[in-house]
Amino acid sequence: MIQRRLIPAYIFLIIISFISVFPLSWMISAATNTSLDVARGKIMFGTYAMQNFKNLIASQNLAGAMGNSFLYAIVQTVISMFVCSLAGFGFELYHDKNKDRLFSILLLAMMVPQVATMVPLFKMMSRAGLLNSVWAFILPSISTPFLIMMFRQNSRNFPNDLMQAARIDGLSETGIFFRMYVPIMKSTYAAAAVITFMNAWNAYMWPKVVMTDNRAQTMPMLIANIASGYSIDYGMLMMGVLFCSIPTMIVFFVLQKQFAEGITGAVK
Repeated sequence: MIQRRLIPAYIFLIIISFISVFPLSWMISAATNTSLDVARGKIMFGTYAMQNFKNLIASQNLAGAMGNSFLYAIVQTVISMFVCSLAGFGFELYHDKNKDRLFSILLLAMMVPQVATMVPLFKMMSRAGLLNSVWAFILPSISTPFLIMMFRQNSRNFPNDLMQAARIDGLSETGIFFRMYVPIMKSTYAAAAVITFMNAWNAYMWPKVVMTDNRAQTMPMLIANIASGYSIDYGMLMMGVLFCSIPTMIVFFVLQKQFAEGITGAVK
């Protein structure tokens, strides 16, 4: 009787799962078909994948765009996690009324749209001579209010007794951060890494503004170049989208358990 009651729920979940997976399946199948088959709406897998790949590397600098995206995303992820975790560590474990006011002002930055800051940021990068460099890409996003807030919230579960014991044993504040805080907050670091890497990898608007040299283009910019052509090869376009999606999928699947723990505030 109980199993019969669960049948509608199972059917509903199967339908939702199919709807969720279908775009991914269609993207992969479209990368294996010709442009005409994709335009006709063919959803079955084809045999044109290798030709689409050859057309992609022949017309676009795929290796350069992939390398740039990996470089920008990895550097931004590493630096952003360090800066934001250090800020969250300081705001929560050394907090006072003045720091709480400063944190409230910091959260107001989340309400400012990115477009509103692009012009002054571009002028700053241009005057500093940082255009078409990795620093122009990562500096505006090196510290985000969301990540700082996430680290601060999760730091509330950090055991203060350990800090007091470490200070009695003569461990410095820097040692407490690197030798105690970082290992204990590894699930939060994993969640921050997934979020930051995906945001950096999929970024398009800001790189389009500061990366004026084609040699500095990223994967989203490469896909936009393919899609903006007069005659679009949809098979080649979907092959590019597939290559752009693989790294983020791998990062999420590898860190999905730690990501869920970090989002819920778990401390190991």
